[in-house]
Amino acid sequence: MSKGKVFVVTSGKGGVGKTTTSASVAAGLALAGKKTVVIDFDVGLRNLDLILGCERKVVFDFIQALKKECKLNQAIIHVKQISDNLYMIPASQTRDKDHLSHEGVKEIISQLVEDFDYVICDSPAGIEKGAKMAMYFADEAIVVTNPEISSVRDSDRILGFLDSSTRLAEEEGKRIPQHLLITRYSPDRVESGEMLSIQDIDDILSIPLVGVIPESRVVLDSSNQGKPVVLNSQDPAGQAYEDVIKRLLGDDVPMRFTEIEKKSFLGRLFGGR
Repeated sequence: MSKGKVFVVTSGKGGVGKTTTSASVAAGLALAGKKTVVIDFDVGLRNLDLILGCERKVVFDFIQALKKECKLNQAIIHVKQISDNLYMIPASQTRDKDHLSHEGVKEIISQLVEDFDYVICDSPAGIEKGAKMAMYFADEAIVVTNPEISSVRDSDRILGFLDSSTRLAEEEGKRIPQHLLITRYSPDRVESGEMLSIQDIDDILSIPLVGVIPESRVVLDSSNQGKPVVLNSQDPAGQAYEDVIKRLLGDDVPMRFTEIEKKSFLGRLFGGR
């Protein structure tokens, strides 16, 4: 068995949908038949278990496993209500990020890639210790941004760290592959000048686009229900995450939800645009 691939899901700014993305990417890969584990690196907070609907199963956490206060398999939660292939490791709510150690994270990641097809590292926002630890051992990165200038500018700073502060950059002088995911995108608001366009964002970040998640109330509703939005295949946001999974697995899928939807004649006749 070949070793699993490590993805870091990161952003320069909080509140852009990073944990929502980590949960949906992990769940989507698991539903595609890939044995997947997602780690919550946001030490001191902890939200991933809520979005995956398994907060009541938390007994041990990432820091306890790292400090050998429990065995690694005791900290791993099987999220079988979503998929037999999905697992997670929760963050600690009672420790701080100083408890993360380079050697400890390395040992845990090394064990996980032997047992899982994919290891998803849900990074805290920004460039503090937890974020640097989450990205250091990554093979690839998903950079999440909103279509607003402050979010894109902060993501640009993260690209600099991904280029220089990963194991691959330090040991082999290589740049890890980076994928751009734009969340909360609204073609109507782009057209009215309230949001940056995909082209505007590409002009600044210049990394391959892996997906565009449309603005949707269902994203918040799904999180509150403990169900990753990728499970909602009736909603455009869920469908967009399904497309992201296919692209990550190598399929050539056209980008959807990037243009204003044209109403039919009857739609316009009966009160549409």
